[in-house]
Amino acid sequence: MSAKRILLVEGVDDEHVIKHLCGNRNGPQLDIKGHGGVDRLLDSIPVRLKASEDGDIVGVVIDADTDIHSRWQSLRNILIRLGYQTVTDNPSPDGSIFDPPMGTLLPRVGIWMMPDNQSQGILEDFLRFLIPTGSLLFDHVASSVAAIPEGERRFTLLAEPKALIHTWLAWQAEPGKPLGTSITARYLDPDVAQVDILISWLNRLFPP
Repeated sequence: MSAKRILLVEGVDDEHVIKHLCGNRNGPQLDIKGHGGVDRLLDSIPVRLKASEDGDIVGVVIDADTDIHSRWQSLRNILIRLGYQTVTDNPSPDGSIFDPPMGTLLPRVGIWMMPDNQSQGILEDFLRFLIPTGSLLFDHVASSVAAIPEGERRFTLLAEPKALIHTWLAWQAEPGKPLGTSITARYLDPDVAQVDILISWLNRLFPP
């Protein structure tokens, strides 16, 4: 049986964004599995790792949310409990990769924390890197979101990047494209440096 190359992500948006980035930037072909939220993803990680066979590789893409240090510690604890011995105290800015413990069938594991392994945030914070620098339209998007009257703002501060990205996409030539196809349509630019780092991590984790 051939080794599995699995990427665990939080949800459908993460799945489609990574598929389109890999398609546009020659990233690896992967079996990407969404989990319907961060809690389900965290619960699935030890189960998936323990179910692995020799040669499998498992990647995890997860939002840092409001506390990157707490989120990293949760992931680190999972790996240490399973016997991984080289787990660092902090995530690597270039994406983390850990070899399995000797004498086990546990897989090689990689972790990418959205947006950049260094900052709090979510997938949409990463997608902001893909908006053209100095865009007057995006300046107007940001001003419009910021000007929502007190009492009419329906989303939390953590969700504000979602409001910004989806407003940006609503004002394109084909309004309202999904996140993944917006990359292929170039409403979100896949050729920026931050995507270079993500694709480099994926290619190192899942070599040809």
